[in-house]
Amino acid sequence: MTEPSKVLHIRNVGPEVTEHDLLQLAQAFGVPQKVVMLRAKNQALLQMQDVASAINVMQYYTTIQPSVRGRNVYMQFSSHQELTTMDQPGQPRRLPSEQPNRILLITIHNPLYPITVDVLHQVFSPHGFVEKIVTFQKSAGLQALLQFQSQQSAMQARNTLQGRNIYDGCCTLDIQFSNLQELQVNLNNERTRDYTNANLPSEQSRQANPGNNNIMGRLFQGKSLEAKVIPLYDWQVQMGGASAAAAVFGGVLPPGITGTNDRSTLLASNLLPEKIDAQKLFNLFSNYGNIVRVKILHNKPDHALIQMGDGFQSELAFNYLKGVTLFGKRMDVNFSKHAQINPSPDTSDFSSSPLNRFNRNAAKNYRYCCAPTKMIHVSSLPANITKEDIVAHLSPHGNIINAKIFESNGKKQALVLFENEDQATEALVCKHATQLQNSNIRLAFSKLASV
Repeated sequence: MTEPSKVLHIRNVGPEVTEHDLLQLAQAFGVPQKVVMLRAKNQALLQMQDVASAINVMQYYTTIQPSVRGRNVYMQFSSHQELTTMDQPGQPRRLPSEQPNRILLITIHNPLYPITVDVLHQVFSPHGFVEKIVTFQKSAGLQALLQFQSQQSAMQARNTLQGRNIYDGCCTLDIQFSNLQELQVNLNNERTRDYTNANLPSEQSRQANPGNNNIMGRLFQGKSLEAKVIPLYDWQVQMGGASAAAAVFGGVLPPGITGTNDRSTLLASNLLPEKIDAQKLFNLFSNYGNIVRVKILHNKPDHALIQMGDGFQSELAFNYLKGVTLFGKRMDVNFSKHAQINPSPDTSDFSSSPLNRFNRNAAKNYRYCCAPTKMIHVSSLPANITKEDIVAHLSPHGNIINAKIFESNGKKQALVLFENEDQATEALVCKHATQLQNSNIRLAFSKLASV
């Protein structure tokens, strides 16, 4: 057995995995110092600050399967006791968060509302003169590079704003130091801005009307977004509850949704104790929002508490899941008197789970929300999957009427039609985030009526 080391060896690292993804796995247990991506071998090496931190990582992931971007990864102590920091490609290098710099790399998680350079400027400028901002969309989500005039201003902004929300309940800031020395900005518009050069062209004549194809554009069409931004002492930007919630649905809330609920914890009852567990409840309720914690009540094993990310998400789950049949029993869902679920040995914590669906593309995921249907959408499928493989994987939970594999953006996906909603619900609850030919597949309800 390999002796404990502060260097961790991570296997089954997919080509889409970034250094930041690996950082997210380990940062709760200590300070990750260096990383090397062994792309040719689908592996990585991650060095923690000390051996104790690495042991904490290993102990935690012996009870919970680590997963990155829908793929299970496997950890062990490395035979290396130290990684040598070098700058050559493929060699260990220090993570950006270790190197203070006047340029920040900002990732916005759960970007429910539009984030422009003006919004970022308003949030960051209290900490110093902002020279340039560039926003862009990457696989990690909405990101931005923001250049301060001084390194001290960037350090202050990062220390103050890391982990905070731009808007109330969403648009969470994840801030690292960039390794760039200077930003190049050629246009002054809502995506890029040079605050030291007001004479740059805006490219406005080539921009499409945002109200034509952007759901958020329809809300703000003809209005200044800055007029909606209200700076607070905790640097959150608030918007009206119901109108903000309606924005993600094109301005009209679904029937039964008020958008004003502030209770985030739900009580599910009339469950079947022999078949239900925290993971299955996560699989079901995470269709409507991020799950923080789940607790099955030991004195009432047919009852469970589910804490959602916020009141809007819990209202969606309440509206769509109340009265749903699960394992042959009609589940009841109500708002709990408890504001939150406190951590305890009998509580399952999903707050940092990569399987939470609403950390990225939240607005799109909200629009997909619906009551359980007979149609299941399957994604994250292996490239060589067949319809027979999918049917065999899901058919233990009900009679499958039809199934079809298709490709979208170069990735295999499938639609599976069950005989009824109860069967489809059981399949989703039991088979979401399970392994199929070494791929961690994802299931969701589809609004489509036929394959």
